[in-house]
Amino acid sequence: MDLNFLFEYVNLVVLGICLCLGYVIKTSIPLINNQYIPLIMLGVGTLCNVLVNIPNINATIILGGMISGLASTGLYEAMRNLVDKDGKKDGE
Repeated sequence: MDLNFLFEYVNLVVLGICLCLGYVIKTSIPLINNQYIPLIMLGVGTLCNVLVNIPNINATIILGGMISGLASTGLYEAMRNLVDKDGKKDGE
């Protein structure tokens, strides 16, 4: 199953905002359990995309925000796996 059509909905600005906010939550706020970060990013991504596109809000804008927020958690994990190979960070 090809999911490349979902990339049409990704907003890079919203993705970047969610990526940075998710990183801050994960590293700086230990009270928030990691399992809730994707849910938080889904909400933040939706809200950000709605605010960016405020004059014409429709289901596509909402879906784009949701996908961008969730994609930020996947991008964080991919970046972490590239830097942290076999449990060791590069340079160790």
